[in-house]
Amino acid sequence: MKAKVTAFIDGLIPFDYLLFGSSFLLFIFLIILGIILRRKLFLAIVFILLAFSILLLGPTLGYVKLHEYLFKNSVTLTSQKKLTFSEAVIVKGTLTNESKKRFKECIITASAYAVTSNKYKNYLKKLKPFQKMSIIEENIGVSESRDFKIIVEPFRYSKDYNISLGADCR
Repeated sequence: MKAKVTAFIDGLIPFDYLLFGSSFLLFIFLIILGIILRRKLFLAIVFILLAFSILLLGPTLGYVKLHEYLFKNSVTLTSQKKLTFSEAVIVKGTLTNESKKRFKECIITASAYAVTSNKYKNYLKKLKPFQKMSIIEENIGVSESRDFKIIVEPFRYSKDYNISLGADCR
């Protein structure tokens, strides 16, 4: 857990600090406004509730939306093939930089999850894949597409499965 928190803090960019700082300052401002308007109880409660919702939701949703906008990319699955004589699946795909910034590195993850006839179970199984493998691609220019290949091993699953791809770029 400590390693995950350290990696998160190391991966922050200046825009993240601006987002967190402005959310905190807005929280403080709304709390002070709620204290000043304590005579008008309904208005004070609204400002206090708004302040705490901004404190909790502002940084989390803001972080997600900010990174979706700044580091926009698309990953397409080109092919997947389960090898016959080896316990592995070869996944080929293409990563495209759709942002206006050059990516220093992208962590591309292939996740394998089981498939059932129930669509609700499929949604839950997609959240908890039984096999994951990641690679790192570096120095991807603006509007550049890069082909990649991931070997997911050891892959011993014999029933029906799907592979999904995702990329986290910085």
